[in-house]
Amino acid sequence: MENLYQEILEGKEKLSLVGLGYVGMPIAVAFAKKVNVIGYDINNEKIKLYRSGIDPTNEVGNDAIKDTKVDFTSDETRLREAKFHIVAVPTPVNADKTPDLTPVEGASKTVGRNLTKGSIVVYESTVYPGVTEDVCVPILERESGLKCGVDFKVGYSPERINPGDKVHRLETIKKIVSGMDEETLDTVAKVYELVVDAGVHRAESIKVAEAAKVIENSQRDINIAFMNELSIIFNMMGIDTKAVLEAAGTKWNFLKFSPGLVGGHCIGVDPYYLTYKAEMLGYHSQIILAGRRINDDMGKYVAENVVKKLIKADTPVKSAKVAVMGFTFKEDCPDTRNTKVIDIVHELNEYGIDPVICDPTADSAEAQRLYGVNFAEVESVKDMDAVIFAVAHSEFKKYGIDMIDGMFKAADNSKKVLIDVKGMLDKKEMENLGYLYWRL
Repeated sequence: MENLYQEILEGKEKLSLVGLGYVGMPIAVAFAKKVNVIGYDINNEKIKLYRSGIDPTNEVGNDAIKDTKVDFTSDETRLREAKFHIVAVPTPVNADKTPDLTPVEGASKTVGRNLTKGSIVVYESTVYPGVTEDVCVPILERESGLKCGVDFKVGYSPERINPGDKVHRLETIKKIVSGMDEETLDTVAKVYELVVDAGVHRAESIKVAEAAKVIENSQRDINIAFMNELSIIFNMMGIDTKAVLEAAGTKWNFLKFSPGLVGGHCIGVDPYYLTYKAEMLGYHSQIILAGRRINDDMGKYVAENVVKKLIKADTPVKSAKVAVMGFTFKEDCPDTRNTKVIDIVHELNEYGIDPVICDPTADSAEAQRLYGVNFAEVESVKDMDAVIFAVAHSEFKKYGIDMIDGMFKAADNSKKVLIDVKGMLDKKEMENLGYLYWRL
């Protein structure tokens, strides 16, 4: 296997990418600039879009997809042409917050069925320490009839792609790499160095690499939970959290986090992988799960504050006209999976409010499929009692005061409830204009 890197470089062997979502597709496109790449996804519709030069994820854009040399396919037998496989499938959690390893197990079966001698399989999916070797390897062996360590090798290199982020890309973020032995580690490192300009960090073992990934997002989750808790406390005190954070942020070592809804597939999910494994070993997490509880309740908290403001405006709560602007899990990204905005919607439903939801950036077909949500056009948002800006899309930041005002019913500004979850608008300006303005 020591020559595998050289053979990939010379075009004698191919690299495959299994799972072409927000993470896998940019990796495939980056590698295809240097080597021969087979891009495999189980979803035939997605493959058709990629083949016709459309990027449904907006991660690299349509032009890059049109120009890429990635060989897109939904035929798993094509994986037999590759010797270096990168698995980048999602690792969600079940409703009871336990890890859902179905996608990574399914991908392992697919790769296993088509695995040839002399191959290396590298996992990028976020997992708890031990999954690659204890869960994935037995599946690969069973499906292929090959022996790990003899006929094929495994590695782990956690994804660090930040969906919707045009600055921190695959090429510019240092990549953690690991392998089951020195030789594998060396090959995996060299292959990734082809595309990662920022270089690689060679972790001492697969478990260390798995653990590093899972704590990166747990750390972020806990910091945001702290900000969310502060926001609840300062709200009770009548103090503006954003103003407090701006003041505290002038100290050189103050960590700059802000309150918000924590959704997506990493920050709101990864901590549960770590606490699940800890529970298996008899340790009950305290800090990590406390942070999760706070963050999971923020959608409900926002909705409660909408209701309080409606009451203050003397607007009957039941059947109040409310618009929710933004539905994705983060700004400027079409992904609605695991969005926490749905928590705001569900909580408003509990009060008898059926909000109008509007998101020009979101994948509308996905939102309809996952949540049964149909988006309204921005132009149709009129005569509202309350408007909630739930996601700070760049598009929303362009809205002037006239456009925002046009969303409300004709009334005195003191009757207009304006909720700015991410602190996108100018608080002083909105309050001076007399709006019932509230933000986290």
